[in-house]
Amino acid sequence: MIEALQFVETGYLKLDGGAMFGVVPKTIWEKLNPPDNQNLCTWSMRCLLISTNDRKILVDTGMGDKQDVKFRSFFHPHGGSLDDALQNLEVSPEAITDVLLTHLHFDHCGGAVIRDAKGQLVPAFPNARYWSNERHWDWACKPNDRERASFLRENFIPLQDHGVLHFIENDKATTEWLPGINLRFLYGHTEAMMIPEIDFENRKYIYCADLIPSSHHIGMPYIMSYDVRPLVTLQEKDIVLQQAADHEHVLLFEHDPNVRTLTVVRNEQGRIVAGRQVNL
Repeated sequence: MIEALQFVETGYLKLDGGAMFGVVPKTIWEKLNPPDNQNLCTWSMRCLLISTNDRKILVDTGMGDKQDVKFRSFFHPHGGSLDDALQNLEVSPEAITDVLLTHLHFDHCGGAVIRDAKGQLVPAFPNARYWSNERHWDWACKPNDRERASFLRENFIPLQDHGVLHFIENDKATTEWLPGINLRFLYGHTEAMMIPEIDFENRKYIYCADLIPSSHHIGMPYIMSYDVRPLVTLQEKDIVLQQAADHEHVLLFEHDPNVRTLTVVRNEQGRIVAGRQVNL
């Protein structure tokens, strides 16, 4: 049984506005998330802590801080860290029992591995099992040219080297991972991304990861240029939004700099639009 959901605010990064909003014209999206003079918009790296009676499950780990200055200069990470966020929640690294990585792009898994006092790459959470799925793992280990810069091997290969990596079966579109937590497998943004659907206090909460990275991406044309199969994302997003509107599911946004949660509703024309924010 899920006892608590808590956001873990690991800070912000900057990404190109055109890449984040895809085919949507800048004259529209710049009003939603104003860019700086380099066309970069600020985005959150908001992780999630799921507590049960015997587990503390961290969903995604943000960007981390082990990359060099040149790499970090491309993305301008600022405003927080995973360590500080967990400390604010009074949760030690040793208390984390499971780390669910929705996918292995650097801004979602960079904090999974740290450098120890000797400079060696080790799991950030010494008592945790780390979870991916074999299909996505193989995709990340043999990346295509489009995603190669997003899959940094130092962020995930040490998990396998240290024997803490575990795979979740993805032979179905949705699978029950743990009581109260289903995982939906998606193929538009990247191969076999996992988004958790969590039953908590008589509602379903959907951690959207990069399917719907922010509240600005609820509209159907708002699909990132990063997605490897944008038309598949369109279909997957429609399914999730239709179900959310029908059943009053709460969407949890990983990258929205301001809005953390939202329901969706249908307007008079039948289009799905933003509803109301929900406090966790």
